[in-house]
Amino acid sequence: MSTQMSPKPGAVHDSRNGIIAGVVLIVIGALLIVAQFGRFEDIGLLIPLGLGIVFLAWGLITRTFGLIIPGGILAGIGFGAALTEMTALNLPAENADSVILLSFAAGWFLIALLSKRTAGRWHWWPLIPGGILGAVGVLLLAGESGLQVLIWLGYLWPLALIGAGIYLVYRFAARKG
Repeated sequence: MSTQMSPKPGAVHDSRNGIIAGVVLIVIGALLIVAQFGRFEDIGLLIPLGLGIVFLAWGLITRTFGLIIPGGILAGIGFGAALTEMTALNLPAENADSVILLSFAAGWFLIALLSKRTAGRWHWWPLIPGGILGAVGVLLLAGESGLQVLIWLGYLWPLALIGAGIYLVYRFAARKG
């Protein structure tokens, strides 16, 4: 009679995560070696984008929302950095900051979009930093009028904090009494 032991319930999942983590480290190490010894001046710009794609793929394969967060952030920043440095686009220098902010915002929106698939429910909180970054990026693209709006928002946003604080104090004081 053969007594075969079945794997523990989480053992298969842990093994798959371990293999994926090992492959990720091998790919990152190989990219860093190529960047050090190769003649690729701009390969360093692709590292954040590449890492973001690896984290996103890993998160989607394992359905782990915690990996989607750094994946979206790195992919957004990396994509923006790569776009601003690509000579084929001929972006004016004054638009580079806007492109990076808009790409970074897109990374946050990607986190929200992939949350349903990886976490099993919709996470709306990434829309807050994504929306703020996207709005600032659009206002910077608008030129002088956009800068004036940003200046006014800089003066007015503390009033929003004060209003939110008053609301919370009122709401919780009313519950107590």
